[in-house]
Amino acid sequence: MDEAAYTSKRDDLTSRILKLVFPRRSATAVLQNWIDQCHKVTASDLRNVSRLLLKSKRHKHALEILSWMEAQNRFQMSAADHAIRLELIIKIQSLAEAEEYFEHLPNSSAQKAACLPLLHAYVKERAVEKAEALMQKLNDQGLTVSPHPLNEMMKLYMAMSQFEKVPSVILQMKRNKILLNVLSYNLWMSACSEVSGIASAEMVYKEMVNDKNVEVGWSSLSTLANIYQKSGLIKKANLALKSAEKKLSPHNRLGYFFLITMHASLNNREEVLRLWEASKRVTGRITSTNYMCILLCLVKLGDIAEAERIFREWEAKCIKYDIRVSNVLLGAYMRTGSMEKAESLHLRTLERCGRPNYKTWEILMEGWVKSQKMDKAINAMKKGFSMLKHCDWRPNPGIVMAIAEYLEKHGNVNDLNQYVKVIHQLGIANLPLYKSLLRMHLLFQRPGFDILKMMEKDEIEIDDETTALVQALKV
Repeated sequence: MDEAAYTSKRDDLTSRILKLVFPRRSATAVLQNWIDQCHKVTASDLRNVSRLLLKSKRHKHALEILSWMEAQNRFQMSAADHAIRLELIIKIQSLAEAEEYFEHLPNSSAQKAACLPLLHAYVKERAVEKAEALMQKLNDQGLTVSPHPLNEMMKLYMAMSQFEKVPSVILQMKRNKILLNVLSYNLWMSACSEVSGIASAEMVYKEMVNDKNVEVGWSSLSTLANIYQKSGLIKKANLALKSAEKKLSPHNRLGYFFLITMHASLNNREEVLRLWEASKRVTGRITSTNYMCILLCLVKLGDIAEAERIFREWEAKCIKYDIRVSNVLLGAYMRTGSMEKAESLHLRTLERCGRPNYKTWEILMEGWVKSQKMDKAINAMKKGFSMLKHCDWRPNPGIVMAIAEYLEKHGNVNDLNQYVKVIHQLGIANLPLYKSLLRMHLLFQRPGFDILKMMEKDEIEIDDETTALVQALKV
């Protein structure tokens, strides 16, 4: 039963907590009020409501429930409860607080369960030393008995280009009789190709084929194809992809789109379209993400006409207009200089109730700068800036300077002042931008104290031209 159906039919603890839509409201308060009304609460109740909260991505309330549960002496936290709570601490609070929580876990089973989300966080943060220290601690306690934490370590080494460390992890797994899984082999293959070349990767693949504990699937063959492509062995790459296709599931589209992307990188247009049509026969709805993938591949292949056809197909079927899909085509128009088409598509998305995101404005802004429609570019920049509270977007440095130069050329000193302040707040201001503003202040005989303060805060190193401008302003 989903959340909406549950809350509409019941009035119990779970339904009351699920009605807390806004994160600032307290799930703990609702829970305590329920108990004060002499109702009973079981560990099963708490796990059920936290599961539903996690499903709807309401992480703060889920963390409150598990934190309350652990604080009560009458409930026994399972190892899985501890692992989920640690993962939520990382999401809602901080990695440092999660580390402290891990250090105080009551037993080895809890540490064994919780090490995976902690390791995953280290991989995301590229924190090699912390990850290695955690693995050493787990090894000393005999807790590395599954491939999952070791796979996380290999993913980290791959991300940091420390490919030579991956075989030592594999050696450790074999020494400790930890069975390798498909991901273990895929990571090992990729690392060997980087360190020792094709022959080494093929040896790993042969070992995988002979391992009765794993089944070679499309992901491993796709990994092998990628290795061949990087080495320029196009014929072998295509053969590996043909073998991978035979392993695809009729119930899951994921593999289809991995292969579609690989064929696009090999310039196999016909194979891209054939697999796209084949993917439609898989059970289940084709998602916006699937459409984005095929559009990106066709744009990469330079087949804009086919991309437009498939885009119209998506538009005709979509229930909710996902701006990310139209952004793919919008970006293609901008890069090919088809700004009339880009503007027409933008207007159509607005008519269809599409909500532009920062990427939409970035694409339009770049296109309008290239076509010298600077008023439109500045308006797009403002629209992009208005979304900064909800994302980490940073505009392209070249576009930033193009707009600054336009404002300077047209003597818009007030607009340039406001513009530079925003760029400064984003932490991407540079010397040329500040020099543009200094020249404007000199022209209009305005003081430059605030500019120098911003430059000092940004640790900008000044050159001779800047020194001359500052002296001319008599700062």
